[in-house]
Amino acid sequence: MANRVSTVKRKTKETDISLELNLDGTGKWEIATGIKVFDHLLSQLAQHGVFDLKISATGNDQHHLAEDVAISLGKALGEALGEKRGIVRMADVAVPMDDALATVAVDISGRGYTVLELAFSENDMLGFPTDLIRHFLESFAIEAKLNLHARIAYGTNDHHKAEALFKALGRALDAATRIDPRLAGELPSTKDLLER
Repeated sequence: MANRVSTVKRKTKETDISLELNLDGTGKWEIATGIKVFDHLLSQLAQHGVFDLKISATGNDQHHLAEDVAISLGKALGEALGEKRGIVRMADVAVPMDDALATVAVDISGRGYTVLELAFSENDMLGFPTDLIRHFLESFAIEAKLNLHARIAYGTNDHHKAEALFKALGRALDAATRIDPRLAGELPSTKDLLER
């Protein structure tokens, strides 16, 4: 199996992103976006996805920073997966965190689509608008070309809801990107194609 790694650099008038992803890592991360809550959520993704993830990002505002990190991460995931031969492809996970429960289902189908039920309470989390979580997930799914269904089933604390959501996303991506030895390098599709 080839190394499933990718390095993405994205520089616009609004942001400057450098990202390294190793799908077959150990859950190590070095993340610096200048937004502590966002760094924390991204570290959950790496830790529970057992990916190695390095992100250095600066930007003019939180909206474009979250969006461009999502685009970069989605691109890196697609590049690291290559032809997607032998991957499990689909996975779903439920993760509790104290009062909150989040579920995530993914299909690395070659088609970017999201269905999100994210019931946040106050739409703000230590200065990081929770609506940016929705925007991050949508941008990520489109660029990674995967179906992403995510739901916060319940909870009272927005931080716990968001953290459970990112942990669930990490675990679902870990399961879906694993190599299934039974597939012997074949594409997990009756079409023999994982693109639109």
